[in-house]
Amino acid sequence: MSDHSAAHHAPIEWPPDPHYGSASLGKLGMWMFLLSDALSFAGLLLAYGILRGASKQWHFPGEPELGIPFTAFLTFWLICSSVTMVMAHAACVEGDRKKTLLWLGLTVLGGVGFLCGQYYEYTHLSHEGLHFGYSAYATTFYLITSFHGLHVLTGTIYNSVMWIRTSQGKYDNGNHNHLEIAGLFWHFVDLVWIIVFTVVYLVPA
Repeated sequence: MSDHSAAHHAPIEWPPDPHYGSASLGKLGMWMFLLSDALSFAGLLLAYGILRGASKQWHFPGEPELGIPFTAFLTFWLICSSVTMVMAHAACVEGDRKKTLLWLGLTVLGGVGFLCGQYYEYTHLSHEGLHFGYSAYATTFYLITSFHGLHVLTGTIYNSVMWIRTSQGKYDNGNHNHLEIAGLFWHFVDLVWIIVFTVVYLVPA
């Protein structure tokens, strides 16, 4: 029998590699979730655009303007956390647990810092007279940004769990797929915020 025939009739290994299968299903599941989540954000932003375009008076008397410089800093902060997530995955691929923990910890810190900044912004705007339900301007602002904030909170908890699992040596065997899937979610959160920041904060009235 020729080598070609032998290779053609080689038995298929069973069961297949569980890491490969779980990675494929995990990534597929995450991409499906992100697609549906993107449609949710698209719906919110579309409603925001319609309300803003149809409104004769977008700002009511006494409502403050949004603070762009501070939020721009938060945006930069969140983008930096996306970079640290990339570094964490790269370190995991290399099998360097200490560096993976370092970069992943910085990513978690980035999420916590963003949430603290958002809480400060909400408190400051509320004290200045921007209240949920008072106007379409205030309501859509709080609804869209808090919906994104919920995603940041979820991603921070998700990455914290990944940090714990990494510290336990779960990924020392080179199986970095779980961390890659977590990274997909975190990068999505960062990308969506850039769009939200542009539409809600930067587009002039």
